[in-house]
Amino acid sequence: MSNKEVISDLLTRLPDDVSLQQIAREVQFVAGVREGLTQLDRGEGVAVEQVEKMIESWTTK
Repeated sequence: MSNKEVISDLLTRLPDDVSLQQIAREVQFVAGVREGLTQLDRGEGVAVEQVEKMIESWTTK
């Protein structure tokens, strides 16, 4: 699906009274997810174990 098709689909699923700010947030979220998936396809992902260590360092005081 092209980026334009993804956003068109998103817009059809949002309620008619959605604000422009909410639309922008939804588009930004979808863009982030798609970029993350592209990075994974390129082998640029981070192993779960590494993420767990990162989270530990963020939460340990």
